[in-house]
Amino acid sequence: MKRTLARVVLPVLLSVTAFAQTGNAAPAAAAAPTTTASATGNKVGIINIQQAILLTNEGKRDLEALDKKFETPRTNLQNLQKEVADMQNQLKTQGDKLNDEARAKLAKDIEAKQKTLQRQLEDAQGDYQQQQGELVNRIGGKIMEVLDKYAKEHGYSVIVDVSNPQSPVLWASASTDVTQDIASAYNASSGVAAPASATPSAPRPSGAITRPPSSATTGAKTTPKK
Repeated sequence: MKRTLARVVLPVLLSVTAFAQTGNAAPAAAAAPTTTASATGNKVGIINIQQAILLTNEGKRDLEALDKKFETPRTNLQNLQKEVADMQNQLKTQGDKLNDEARAKLAKDIEAKQKTLQRQLEDAQGDYQQQQGELVNRIGGKIMEVLDKYAKEHGYSVIVDVSNPQSPVLWASASTDVTQDIASAYNASSGVAAPASATPSAPRPSGAITRPPSSATTGAKTTPKK
């Protein structure tokens, strides 16, 4: 199960937020599937591991806490981005009123500030994604244990992960989706209470720190180095 986890859970790192916001392209169950315990069986099921993590009380709690932890870095980056935009607007609107030396200095200051912004952005994103990865793999590993037990108890021979957009599954009946069942079983075994205000879409792992929009560099009369 550990070797399977590496292939299944690692792709979650950069896409779990997108799934929470869009629902991903994977089939979604209209209702929880009804299963019957069987010593042996040949049933096939599907699971969206990304959604399962978001549906667990532990996942909601820890992802929400991680997002909150990065509120200050995110605010600092937004403020720095605004400084860059304001300086660029100044160069655009007042550049023709400045002498060559003042205009060159302002352009140089903008370039330096942009480099600082880019460096801090990359550092924050890297730190966030590392902590997110540790969190996802920790919960994902325990989900795999729950999945293994569930599959054996309910007579499944195969359960396919459909969280990856490249999943070979083109269509599946809603009754084969065991995502909610696995999340519920996980919650029952973990003993973690549901966060008071959390919803499945509350966590925003990859969206805590966002790359500055193109408007932040629009209007500069000099081309900043990348």
